[in-house]
Amino acid sequence: NDIEFIRSTYYNMVEFARFSSSVGKFVGYTEYGLKQADYWNSDPSYLAAMRAQKETVCKHNIDID
Repeated sequence: NDIEFIRSTYYNMVEFARFSSSVGKFVGYTEYGLKQADYWNSDPSYLAAMRAQKETVCKHNIDID
């Protein structure tokens, strides 16, 4: 339960959007990021795929560390 999957999206070294598995959706940090976050959050299949990344990436590799 202490594991969190974060996917940050950058352009010109500025983070404009982030997906956090603890929040369960995308959050935008710039004007463009807010629009992209709304677009990504409106697609339930994409959100489900991002939520599954915690299971497939993080929990799969936790025993290695």
